[in-house]
Amino acid sequence: MDVLQLDISGRPQAWISVREAAVMVVCDAVAWTLGEPCAVLRGGIQRATGRQSRIEVPPIIAARGNIPSRAWRTEPALTNAKLFARDRYVCAYCGVRLAEDELTREHIQPTSRGGRDHWMNCITACRSCNHRKGSRLCHEAGMSLLYLPYVPSLHEDMILRGRRILLDQMEFLLASVPASSRLHG
Repeated sequence: MDVLQLDISGRPQAWISVREAAVMVVCDAVAWTLGEPCAVLRGGIQRATGRQSRIEVPPIIAARGNIPSRAWRTEPALTNAKLFARDRYVCAYCGVRLAEDELTREHIQPTSRGGRDHWMNCITACRSCNHRKGSRLCHEAGMSLLYLPYVPSLHEDMILRGRRILLDQMEFLLASVPASSRLHG
C-alpha cells in the first residue's frame, strides 16, 4: 500500500511508501492530510511513561513548502501500461478486450509518416488490427476508430499507474477527473 503525496495546492505528485510518509509526518513536513489512517507504525517504549510510540499515517498527505517544478508539467508520460489502462484494454479498431500482453501501441498517424509518439496519436490495438493497418492511415486501410484518444489529466495519471488504490485516495483522484474520462465507466 502506498500513500498519495500532493503538493500544498492539492496536485498529485507521487506515490510514496508508508515509511516515507511517516518520516514526513515526524519531520512536520505535512501541510494537511485527508482520509482515515491507512497504517500505524509502532516504535519503542518510552521509559518515563511506559507507553509505546506510534505514528498514524493517512492515505493522502500534502507536503509543506514550495511547489516542486514537476507539479507544473501539463501531461503525464506515455507508457504502454498507462495507454492500455486509459483505453480499458480494448482494441480501438475491433473492440475486443484483451490482456495487456496481447495489446500493442498503435500510432494513428504512423511514425514512418511523421506521426508523433504522443497521447493524442496513440491508441490501443490488438496485434491483428495493428498488423492489418500497418503504416497506412485509417482511411487507407479501410479501418475506423471506435473511440478517440485523449491526454489524461494528472489525477487520471495517478490512477493509471496501476497501483492498489485505497477508497479515500480513489475518491480524491476521481473528484478531479473529467466526467468524459473512460475511468468513470
